Amino acid sequence: MEMLQQEQEVFTMPRIGDKAPEFKAVTTQGEINFPSDYKGEWSILFSHPADFTPVCTSEFITFAHLEEKCKKANCNLVGLSIDGLYSHIAWLRTIKEKIKFNGMQNVEVKFPLIEDISMSVAKKYGMIQAGESKTQAVRAVFFVDPAGIVRALIYYPLSLGRNFDELYRALIAMQTADKFDVATPADWNPGDDVSISPAGSCGVAEQRMNSTDELECEDWFFCTKKLDKDLILSEILKK
Repeated sequence: MEMLQQEQEVFTMPRIGDKAPEFKAVTTQGEINFPSDYKGEWSILFSHPADFTPVCTSEFITFAHLEEKCKKANCNLVGLSIDGLYSHIAWLRTIKEKIKFNGMQNVEVKFPLIEDISMSVAKKYGMIQAGESKTQAVRAVFFVDPAGIVRALIYYPLSLGRNFDELYRALIAMQTADKFDVATPADWNPGDDVSISPAGSCGVAEQRMNSTDELECEDWFFCTKKLDKDLILSEILKK
């Protein structure tokens, strides 16, 4: 029974809408308190199986290349793997000095990488998955909003590298939904039409179907409208 309880603790993860679990950790950029250090800003907390592994290395180069775009979108990057601080430092130096990937080289990783030898943070966020290694964190991504609420989470198996265009698209889409009170349909990117909530009454449904204003309605429950790309980016991205 005790063993079962321990495994349940390891595999528990926060859900969308939960407060992001608090933790204090040593990182390659000093000590952090998450998510309180990032109050008022978005954060992407992401985990890696281990240092000095090929897929992780390609991802860290890409994350570092993406960091400036995320900063402009009021978002911080925070990495984690279940390795020690000195291993982290040696790995990040090797990335900068030796590794080329997708035309990127001499890449310096400036965002914090958490030391989590005890796996305390990985356990709080359910990053140790049944069927995978018991001593490595899967490729988890948590989007945490300015109020410290988990807004989205994506999990990948150890063998699968992440799509960073999608991670950035998701960040901008969630901020757009918050700012303009809309939803973003499949494959949405800034400049594409956005969705509005279904009508809450028969009267509103009929009004929408007969409307000649900005709405485009295929049926009472499926209405879209245009939202200017420049307006979106001017409201979300820092100048």
